[in-house]
Amino acid sequence: MSSDKKAEFGPKFGVGTPLYRHHTTSLVFNDPPLHTRVRKLLAAAFTPRALAAMQPRIEAVVDGLIVRHADSGRMDLIEDFAFRLPVEVICDMLGVPAGERTPFRRYSLAILGALEPVAGPERQAAGNAAVAEFSAYLDALIAERRKRPADDGDVLGVLVHGEVDGERLTHDELVQNCIFLLNAGHETTTNLIGNTVDALLRFPDELQRLRHDSSLLKSCIEEGLRFESSNQLGNRRLTADLEIGGELLAAGTYLHIGIGAANRDPTRFPEPDRFDIGRDPNRHFAFGSGVHMCLGAVLARLEGTIAIGRLVGRLKGLRRDGAPERGGRARFRGFNRYPIAWTA
Repeated sequence: MSSDKKAEFGPKFGVGTPLYRHHTTSLVFNDPPLHTRVRKLLAAAFTPRALAAMQPRIEAVVDGLIVRHADSGRMDLIEDFAFRLPVEVICDMLGVPAGERTPFRRYSLAILGALEPVAGPERQAAGNAAVAEFSAYLDALIAERRKRPADDGDVLGVLVHGEVDGERLTHDELVQNCIFLLNAGHETTTNLIGNTVDALLRFPDELQRLRHDSSLLKSCIEEGLRFESSNQLGNRRLTADLEIGGELLAAGTYLHIGIGAANRDPTRFPEPDRFDIGRDPNRHFAFGSGVHMCLGAVLARLEGTIAIGRLVGRLKGLRRDGAPERGGRARFRGFNRYPIAWTA
């Protein structure tokens, strides 16, 4: 199967537009050899050693966000908490100064919004503008970073100076995959936190179960990933004939993969519509599989575990504080806003 989308994205975005350049150059919509080369370079940022070094920073960000709102007794789970954590982490990884991070969520939402099955002129215009603005920012950041050698904790430096089989990323490959890192890291973790907290509030017995047994936190995160998968759809084009369920599909067939449906398959998950934080086994597909399995899956799990563990452990009487607002997209499942309150 092929993940290359040039044939689809040309008519959709227009060949040469910022959105077309981004989505045909970033890791997720490419096949080997480009995919292999970029993934090997990015993998250096996601080794167990690298992630262990990031844990104190993740804990500090989560603690700071909770402390900022603890006395008020309310906040928006998405705006004030869930999106801020992954954006801070990815910006740290790329070396973005603290005072320059405000536009990054807007960039991410606009660029990913253009991937919807139907993306009208306004959504495409916003996406193109976001890619152009973000690219211009990264041009300057990369130019400064080229002046210094790389070190183990410097993701941008690894991408700038790193080589695979004697080859380095071109400037455009470098820019577009830095944008991809923000988008992938922000979307997955924001939705993981928002969707899992929502499920816990909709299934209060499970929330109480988690509070009484913190050893269930790890399996709670996995159940959140299964129950409300951040990424609901995947696409592949067949490069050879394939038989599935007795049906022969010809090479060239475009497949739409329902990740959310697979994770509610009753033949694999007993009572699939029940949120069960102790579910075992739980072989969900929230992060995909194969060569395109999410590179940041371990980081997303780490961020989600710390964020939800501290949120549930420290905020007593956690509850909704008004009507939440879903994101309104087909490909990604999450919330735009989710007001919560607790006993201050």
